[in-house]
Amino acid sequence: MKVDLHSHTRMSDGSLTPQELADFMGERGVEVFSISDHDTLAAYGAFEPPPGARVITGIEINTTWRENEVHILGYGVPLGLSPITELLEYNQVQRRLRAETMVDRLQRAGYAITLEDVLRESDEAFAVGRPHVAKALVRLGIAPSIDAAFREMLRRGKPGYVPQIYTTPEHAIETISAAGGIPVLAHPGRLKDRGLVDELARRGLRGLEVFYPLHDAADTREFRAKANQYGLLMTAGMDFHDIRYHTAGVGIEVDAEDIRPFLDQVAALV
Repeated sequence: MKVDLHSHTRMSDGSLTPQELADFMGERGVEVFSISDHDTLAAYGAFEPPPGARVITGIEINTTWRENEVHILGYGVPLGLSPITELLEYNQVQRRLRAETMVDRLQRAGYAITLEDVLRESDEAFAVGRPHVAKALVRLGIAPSIDAAFREMLRRGKPGYVPQIYTTPEHAIETISAAGGIPVLAHPGRLKDRGLVDELARRGLRGLEVFYPLHDAADTREFRAKANQYGLLMTAGMDFHDIRYHTAGVGIEVDAEDIRPFLDQVAALV
């Protein structure tokens, strides 16, 4: 079964419009998908899904905890006003402040970049992020590539690095649940401290993104075991942003029986 429950559009830090991403899902034969933009649900209502495809409302909420960047996916969340609205507004404000501080630090280091340059890259995005700063650095000729911008200017210890000051994963989990959604930990293999999986499983987490392109076979076995240990739903996603950097595109093949419990839980929310 081909699914993709983790993808991004220009509404956050992706390169495609919501409709272009939905069309791409159709071209790749993705049967069930979710657009999970960072800290915004604005993509919904801006696309028509491919014939026969099932769409699950989703979002990715950026959080920080003990110097870990922890992303919580929320599925089946409502599109109108809900407990999640205030949290998203808070994160969007923090994103703007972080971008402003990054630009200020880069300027102090001698780089000719302005906030307007960054906002020009973010275009219609509701959630300004570090990738927009990187794209601005490339467009201005300051960095040769997105990877180089991150490596030389935007990572910890570099002149443009600014730590995230977002909400906590526990608060995101509680808020998604209060809004009637299903909170899932994104790409656990990217955590600095994998012990957070155990902690969050005891704090209301309901799912784990077991199937992910950067997880090797050992990672998948580890997170499948964690899901079984704590009774967590298993999900799958490519985390697609831009075909230039995510050349595998969209859609990930999974055993239908692995993903069925999650799909059943989403259906039960309706």
